[in-house]
Amino acid sequence: MKFTKMHGCGNDYIYINCFEEAVEDPAALAVRLSDRHKGVGGDGVILVCPSDVADGKMRIFNIDGSEGMMCGNGVRCVAKFLYDRGVCRKTEMDVESKSGVKHCRILDEGGKAVAVSVDMGQAELDPKKIPAALDGGPVVGREVEVAGGAHEITCVSMGNPHCVVFGGDPMELDLEAVGPKFEWDPLFPERVNTEFVEVIDRHTLKMRVWERGSGETMACGTGACAAAVAAVENGFCPMGEDITVKLRGGDLTIRYTEERVTMTGEAVEVFTGEVNI
Repeated sequence: MKFTKMHGCGNDYIYINCFEEAVEDPAALAVRLSDRHKGVGGDGVILVCPSDVADGKMRIFNIDGSEGMMCGNGVRCVAKFLYDRGVCRKTEMDVESKSGVKHCRILDEGGKAVAVSVDMGQAELDPKKIPAALDGGPVVGREVEVAGGAHEITCVSMGNPHCVVFGGDPMELDLEAVGPKFEWDPLFPERVNTEFVEVIDRHTLKMRVWERGSGETMACGTGACAAAVAAVENGFCPMGEDITVKLRGGDLTIRYTEERVTMTGEAVEVFTGEVNI
């Protein structure tokens, strides 16, 4: 099977061209290929497929084989994949995902896509739709018992569930210990992605992320969006202006308005290859 290794801010996936390849068991394939010692290595596998409603379709499978709803870094790389290979040579294209169709704008340099801006749609703050087992309205800076202690959290869905926790330097956290406690807490019936965020200034955030099904990753596009939304809702950053989210693998630029969340960042092809399956 042919594959392409791509990343956005270090969030690396193995991309399979399902316009040409048939994948019978993507969950098992993701578990096998994602292993960094015995496989190709990655945060998961993304299938790039034909779509009846968009220019292409993405399906995301995490390291543990679970299927994801959305991947912000992944959708940018899918747009680059479609553009660079001539499947869709439009600088504005639509990519279908399990969380809906996302509109992408391509920055072309020398005939290749080097960066992509994605309209991620509206942020969802209703806890029932995230989902989070909490009563009342939006969960913004609310202190709750979660992950074995009292934490102030903000809950956001960007097509997948996120829990944002503000505090000091996230690099000082023992994320391997605390991340799974949030992911598997009964408060989140479908598990949760958790962002640990430090506010640097009114336009800059520093973040580490623990993703459900994958653990810590170098970057998370929907997580960066959720962090920016949470920062605005808590009054740390202004609405309608660019916010730089600094991740372990690089920077993403997020803009949150009442109508939508827009994410802009790099999309990089690392190498192509073949693997015996």
